[in-house]
Amino acid sequence: MKIRFVGTRISRVLVGTALVVSGAGCAASSGGHAVAAAGRSDAAGGRGTVVSVTPVVHMSRAQVRAYLGGEGLASRPRGGVSGFKVLYRTVSATGRPTVASGVVVLPSGATGALRAVSFTHGTHAGRSTAGSVAADGQSRIAAVYYAAAGYAGVAPDYLGLGEGPGAHPYLDAASEASASLDMLRAARAVATRQGRGLERGVLVTGFSQGGQAAMALGRQLQSGTDPYLRLGALAPVSGTYDLRRAQLPASLRAQSSLDSRVSAFNLAYATVAWNRFHHLYKTPSEVFQAPYDTTAERLFDGSHDESDIFPQLPASPEELLTPRYLNWLKHPSGALLRAIRAADGTCDWAPDVPVRLYGASGDEQVTFDNTRNCVRTLRAHGTRPQVVDYGTGAGTDHFATLHRALPDTLHWFQTRT
Repeated sequence: MKIRFVGTRISRVLVGTALVVSGAGCAASSGGHAVAAAGRSDAAGGRGTVVSVTPVVHMSRAQVRAYLGGEGLASRPRGGVSGFKVLYRTVSATGRPTVASGVVVLPSGATGALRAVSFTHGTHAGRSTAGSVAADGQSRIAAVYYAAAGYAGVAPDYLGLGEGPGAHPYLDAASEASASLDMLRAARAVATRQGRGLERGVLVTGFSQGGQAAMALGRQLQSGTDPYLRLGALAPVSGTYDLRRAQLPASLRAQSSLDSRVSAFNLAYATVAWNRFHHLYKTPSEVFQAPYDTTAERLFDGSHDESDIFPQLPASPEELLTPRYLNWLKHPSGALLRAIRAADGTCDWAPDVPVRLYGASGDEQVTFDNTRNCVRTLRAHGTRPQVVDYGTGAGTDHFATLHRALPDTLHWFQTRT
């Protein structure tokens, strides 16, 4: 069995796209149908209430080892795992009731309460690559990985991805956090129905966009928003923590170390998503050059994945965006500044739990200045986070940080619990 990335080599350099497993039989499904109302973890019908549960993963210990080993993840699974697609109640980016989906994977056979590991995934443009839907999605792989080590692997799809309705509010930290917190509430109900409980302390990690989401979720957990769940440890990976002062300048800089094609993709996605909530433009031609002004919004409607989108975008932000909009991105104000602020600030607090940030100064998609700036902000609040820099050279590209950090975060969590 060989693990590969979806589509062409271009799609390989997307920020956090799905890792795909090729080869039949690795993620054997238990089949079955949706189980409605599997339990309630909040007020009746409220946030975190489970709408349905569908079995999607059932693997023996040997199958888990083959599945993860094919992905290059050495593991010694304690046993098999069982996983479920969960549809649950949450709130939209504008605070209205909605539903979202995610995946919960539990170790098989054992008894007693489990420690939950929340994994928030990197960027997905297509809803079908989310972990609750794709048997080979990035977040399902991560959830299986942590469950195989004896934890409850919990992975939200975010709003508008997987089976959640509407458009995904890309890089909106508040909705990432609320959907992730409500996913944990739903996971607690699912675990209870399976005869297991979840411990109060949640171990939080995430990759790329999910690194940002992990920081936002950690803050929510520490704030005491939920009377049962609390933050146990925080270990985000290669996160986009600082768009305004790190990611955007690096994406727009001449001779940047970042991959310009990836930067064009990310900026297109963000622009379309931001316009839905912050109203950046009246017509696409104000921000996108022809012919992309006629195609960009359609490409990011949730029905296209990265392998569809990349061939239809140019090789750089300069070819994609109008001069006026490029200048606005360099000097944000008004609606654009509000959109950026809705993404930034996730490091502007003082965690009272162990914190370790992972990344690579050689990352070609998310500049390591994001991590440096996050560390600086955390230290200003009196927190002393540990930092793992995988450096430069071979094995330090964006996806390599995920491959390396999954076992590293697991080992670190095991020493903290």
